[in-house]
Amino acid sequence: MDFAGKDKSEYVKETFNAIAGKYDLMNSLMSMGMDNAWRAKAVRIVEAKPGMKMIDLCCGTGKLTREIAVAVGDSGRVTGVDFSEEMLVVGRKNIENDRYKASIELLQGNAMSLPFTDNSFDGATVGWGLRNLPDLRRGIREMIRVVKPGSMVVSLDMGKPTIPVFKQFYWLYFEKIVPWLGKIHGGKQKEYTYLYDSACEFESQRQLTLIFAECGLQDTGYKNLVGGVVAIVYGRKPK
Repeated sequence: MDFAGKDKSEYVKETFNAIAGKYDLMNSLMSMGMDNAWRAKAVRIVEAKPGMKMIDLCCGTGKLTREIAVAVGDSGRVTGVDFSEEMLVVGRKNIENDRYKASIELLQGNAMSLPFTDNSFDGATVGWGLRNLPDLRRGIREMIRVVKPGSMVVSLDMGKPTIPVFKQFYWLYFEKIVPWLGKIHGGKQKEYTYLYDSACEFESQRQLTLIFAECGLQDTGYKNLVGGVVAIVYGRKPK
């Protein structure tokens, strides 16, 4: 992938700063309104419950963070971390009048080196973020480090469908239609071409599940959504 002479971290940060204002709208358009249901599924798999302290990596505009806050309630806490300033600006606006605002903290930080001690959280999520990290395994190990033994680590991201014809249609849609939508609704065709490229290069859900196990998680697995277009990959930190 061509990062225009920049390292991946810098390029990704600039890309998401550029699309922050239209990110939520584009997510809804690209997913045909199904993205909220996908987040709710991820929250169930991470086993978020009232009173828990959770972390949401690469939280972006805070949509998944907010979904977790509903699950942990007023007695719980969820910390969202992202390195894009503009995404966090939108995220803070999203929760300004939210019922669970007091349970949410949004911080700028680097998923490669989290500013938290070992075993600090009851579970960790990352939504559409692992493929943007410069070092996938390091990011996964950081998530494992900061959660308590027995906690779930969950990724929600694009998958690689395998159903004949359907998979060809999906990749055509992602390659041609999504960048066009980005240009029409936000004037950002190049940035949405990156999203297609990063999805192509990212590990399949099967491969990511194996990497979760390689990094030390147990009871690993994945759940396909929409025929494998999106997948939830999960594992549990050993007790």
